[in-house]
Amino acid sequence: GPVGSLLGVLVGHQFDQTLGGRRGSVREISRLFFETTFEVMGQIAKIDGRVSEDEVRVARRIMQGMHLTDAQVQSAIEHFTRGKSAAYPLEARLTELAAQLGGRGDLARAFVQIQLQSAIGAGNIGAEKRQALWRVANALGLSRAELAQLEAIVRGFQRSGAAQTTPAQSLDQAYRVLGVTAQASNDEVKMAYRRLMNQHHPDKLVARGLPQSMVGVAEQKTHEVRTAYEQIKTQRGFK
Repeated sequence: GPVGSLLGVLVGHQFDQTLGGRRGSVREISRLFFETTFEVMGQIAKIDGRVSEDEVRVARRIMQGMHLTDAQVQSAIEHFTRGKSAAYPLEARLTELAAQLGGRGDLARAFVQIQLQSAIGAGNIGAEKRQALWRVANALGLSRAELAQLEAIVRGFQRSGAAQTTPAQSLDQAYRVLGVTAQASNDEVKMAYRRLMNQHHPDKLVARGLPQSMVGVAEQKTHEVRTAYEQIKTQRGFK
């Protein structure tokens, strides 16, 4: 599934190149991304005082989706447990990750997306968790608008296998996925669609350095963007 496609890159992938400038080696990014993914997941799960059975179930489902070895599962559990600690240095770890990513927005968005998938998969997101998610996104250089778009994409993907929403709710969600309002012109809708497809297109992301094993996540994003656009286009009647 998309979770496994996203995180599969972070386990056992062989890299022999380094990134220039402020970015760390891809191998180091891979290691740190894996560790902090589960640490932050544990921190957000515990942010409201306790980790629920649903949150544990979702975390284990993510691990299963990655097809981890026994040793890797144990490592993921250890990092999840570390993240649950009240003394966990969230800001310091996010600062370290941000420095390694060196402004790579694609990986920053992927990291935040997996945190959203975990939080949303476990049920309603309370005020404390929502604030924690914003702290994570902000530390990695994402705006509130980007966070809202990622949430719309994650919720759209989850709704595809759940009960159908009303047409009005579905259309509202489509506008959120594209990051525009219902008052946007047809040209603005088209521009938003093209920008997002360019941003999340799997081939272009791979060309910019996205490992092949992350293609599933990019495909999830482009599917939701395309579905939203087609729905708005049909409702408005433009080509």
